[in-house]
Amino acid sequence: MGLKDWRNDTEYMGYVADLLAAPAVQKLANYTQHHFSTRLEHCITVSYVSYKLAKNMNLDARATARAGLLHDLFYYDWRTTKFDRGTHAWIHPRIAVRNAEKLTQLTPKEKDIIMKHMFGATLCPPKYSEGYIVSLVDKYSATSEYLMHLKQKTSSKLHYAFNFAKVSK
Repeated sequence: MGLKDWRNDTEYMGYVADLLAAPAVQKLANYTQHHFSTRLEHCITVSYVSYKLAKNMNLDARATARAGLLHDLFYYDWRTTKFDRGTHAWIHPRIAVRNAEKLTQLTPKEKDIIMKHMFGATLCPPKYSEGYIVSLVDKYSATSEYLMHLKQKTSSKLHYAFNFAKVSK
C-alpha cells in the first residue's frame, strides 16, 4: 500500500477519520505549505508516512498518526507572519497544540509529538520515539516539497536558456 492509498487503509482511517472530518483540519486545505502542497496535504503525508513507520517498528501507530496530522494545525502564512517573541519554528507547535486541544483530548504522547516536531530547528528533543519519527518525516516531506519546486524552477530556466541558445545560432 503506497502513500496515495491512505484513504483505503482502514486501520489508519480508524485512527484519524474523526480529525479529518473536523472543519478545523479541513481548513488547512486553504493554506499553501511548501510551494506545491497545501498544509492539509502536507499534514496527511507526514501523518501517514509516520504512521507506517511507527507501525512497522511496533510503536504507537495511533498516537503517531493523530499527532502527525495535527502537527501543523495553524492558520497563517509562515513565510510572512512575524512574532514578537520567538520564531515560527518555536511558536507554531504551541499554536498547533492549542488548536488540537480544541478538537480532541490529546494524550501526553500526542502533545509531546506535536510540541517537539521542530527538533533540530529548536533545542528540545522529543520524549518518545514516535516524536523523532514525526520530526524526521516532517523534515523529509518539507525538503521533498521544496526540491520539487526547485526542480520545476530550474527546469523552466534551463528550457528558456536552451531555446535562447537555439535562436541565437
